[in-house]
Amino acid sequence: MKQLIGFLIRASGDHRIGPHHVVIYTALFQQWCMNNAQNPIQVTQTRIREVAKVGRTTYHKCMRELEDYGYIKYIRSHSPVLGSLVYLVEMGG
Repeated sequence: MKQLIGFLIRASGDHRIGPHHVVIYTALFQQWCMNNAQNPIQVTQTRIREVAKVGRTTYHKCMRELEDYGYIKYIRSHSPVLGSLVYLVEMGG
């Protein structure tokens, strides 16, 4: 939980982070927990969008921004089967 709390604390002070970033990060956090809190996680756009309830354009924009802002490291795959790799940056708590 320290990871999620750390994200929420940091994001609350970051004017660039909006609700779509938060729900996408939360969906990524869910996958990270299911991966025994280990980086990297393997994700598909479809699954994260489904959990976060966001469209394709919003997904791509927010994933790019979360990486640009230092919340995640995103290694995009163009394979719908393999999925992309995401590292959650350690947030502490």
